[in-house]
Amino acid sequence: MIEWYFEYEIQVNRPGLLGDIASLLGMLRVNIVTINGVDQGRRGMLLRTENYVQLERFEQIVSTIETIVVTKFREPKLRDILAVRHGRYIQRDVDDRKTFRFVRDELGLLVDFMAEIFKQEGHKLVGLRGMPRVGKTESIVAASVSANKKWIFLSSTMIKQTVRNQLMGDERSENNIFILDGIVTRKASDERHMQLVREMMRMPTIKVVEHPDMFVQQSDYSIEDFDYIIELRHHPDEKITYEVLEKNDFMNEENQTNMFGGFNF
Repeated sequence: MIEWYFEYEIQVNRPGLLGDIASLLGMLRVNIVTINGVDQGRRGMLLRTENYVQLERFEQIVSTIETIVVTKFREPKLRDILAVRHGRYIQRDVDDRKTFRFVRDELGLLVDFMAEIFKQEGHKLVGLRGMPRVGKTESIVAASVSANKKWIFLSSTMIKQTVRNQLMGDERSENNIFILDGIVTRKASDERHMQLVREMMRMPTIKVVEHPDMFVQQSDYSIEDFDYIIELRHHPDEKITYEVLEKNDFMNEENQTNMFGGFNF
């Protein structure tokens, strides 16, 4: 079966428009898997069919409908799938296409986005920027649960400051999600911890680095090595700054945060 994404912008919102499009798809034996509004005046559909001929015929016919403008007709990307599922597109940086932005009210969308990344196989390096108590670690853990993956903290301040220097048993599985705090790792004086981090970075696994900008300052990696950069803010205008994060009391501030505070599973 072939899955396809179809999105159109409504020019004239006349009665029966959606029914006409759905009927046309039905006559061509193209199934609608999911449908939802994805933006103001736009509607997206995930389609499924047996071959490309039906899709080509549908595209030719639907392009002649004057009351709509086809905006996307392609193999579904991750952003397309999530847009139909949640009813809106994830905000993406105009200049850096691998940077995605969320606010705390969108934790559900963020968890879904990361879970889809975590389900992928092979190496993926994800950076997560955000101020204290915004829900970074909780979102990573929730996404790991959603993706049915085990999460391993290499460094963290979630409950108490954690710096691992060895792994045991199935913790080395390539199916695990490895999480590290860039500030804690950067300040770590234990060479065994750094050796473990370097080892994990070479493995074909999913790695998530909180505060990636701090992590790359004293490592062999750069921001360009990250496959995804995610920014999480309390509100859209919040500035992510590392001045407060560098203070000594940052660790204590994070330790006081409830492990899953503010997030409903």
